Amino acid sequence: MTPAIRAQFPQLVSNPGVAYLDSAATSQRPQAVLDAVMTYLTSENANAARGTYPWANRTTARIAATADLVREFLGAPDESGVHFVGGTTEGLRRVALDWLLPQLRDGDEIIVPYADHSANLVPWLEAADLARRRGIEVVVLPLPYDAANDYDVARLPVGPRTRLIAATHVHHVYGNDMNVHRLRAAAPGVPICLDAAQSFGHLPISVTGLDVDFLVFSGHKAMALPGIGAVWAANRRGPRFQPAGWSGSPNTAGIVSLAAAMEWLSSVGLARISAYVTELGARLTDGLASLGSYEVLGCQSSLTAGSSVQRRHGIVTFRHRGIASNDLGFILAADGFLVRADGHCQGSEGEKTSSVRVSLHVYNTPHEVDRLLDTLAALNA
Repeated sequence: MTPAIRAQFPQLVSNPGVAYLDSAATSQRPQAVLDAVMTYLTSENANAARGTYPWANRTTARIAATADLVREFLGAPDESGVHFVGGTTEGLRRVALDWLLPQLRDGDEIIVPYADHSANLVPWLEAADLARRRGIEVVVLPLPYDAANDYDVARLPVGPRTRLIAATHVHHVYGNDMNVHRLRAAAPGVPICLDAAQSFGHLPISVTGLDVDFLVFSGHKAMALPGIGAVWAANRRGPRFQPAGWSGSPNTAGIVSLAAAMEWLSSVGLARISAYVTELGARLTDGLASLGSYEVLGCQSSLTAGSSVQRRHGIVTFRHRGIASNDLGFILAADGFLVRADGHCQGSEGEKTSSVRVSLHVYNTPHEVDRLLDTLAALNA
């Protein structure tokens, strides 16, 4: 990517000695997004669907236009549903409690990923627990994994009473595409809810190609403001999705930021962004593979240059064999490398030992990766 793209991110420009490597937690925002929000707040800020005056009408129209933009971004049909929420966690919980729970009956089964992000585990367990409190026994089955931390479709426990499969598009620790299309082939009639927190805004997504029923994402990981996300619903299997209760006032500034972020990402090109960030991840994994003191988590076959296995989508997680990950995080921060060093909110069957996660985006540079490798090499003992 060109320096002109990085120059559009004011927080990075104002901190030239810092390498921001935590985009899987939250992305930085380009000036175009910040400008769009400020223009809205200082020129036509109003509540939506509450008034009949021009500012309110324009805000209402903005929200509808942003929903259309989400559909376009996902390659989704016009008749599919888009519901704005606070983020991925809230969106998954709304699907679990407002859509799945009312349908559950004695003996029903749901399949959930115990080694993915807790946000894609806890809501489904909550729905099953609430069903049990109502006298309905629901069987919760673990989504199986193989040795490469991919979903093991051959052991998928799908049956006639399977009511939903919860899955992840790109894993937030290993950085790999979880090949959700293979789940659909093994479970043709079962609704699939997809956590796309690490893929939306990072790579092209086609919900038609994935053939999922729900896709949930957070805007703050895709260059929008915190506190905005969406549930996309195909509304083809089971009842139409509609969040329960009175929705209240929408996060209008967040929705404006999401529209601006999608427009900015589209202008750069998601395929271009994905290829660039994957290349940066490969540069990092190739460098780490030569350092004996480091263990890179996830599929080991993807660590060698020229590997036929898919490379990481901008997320590389590792441990030093002699330095605790939290300590390593502090060491890197002192040198200007902002990484995440902890357990990464994995579910109960995830990694038990903390690790360092480097997550890259379009504003990162090969020079930053090389500087990081030089610092890590100095600790390679």
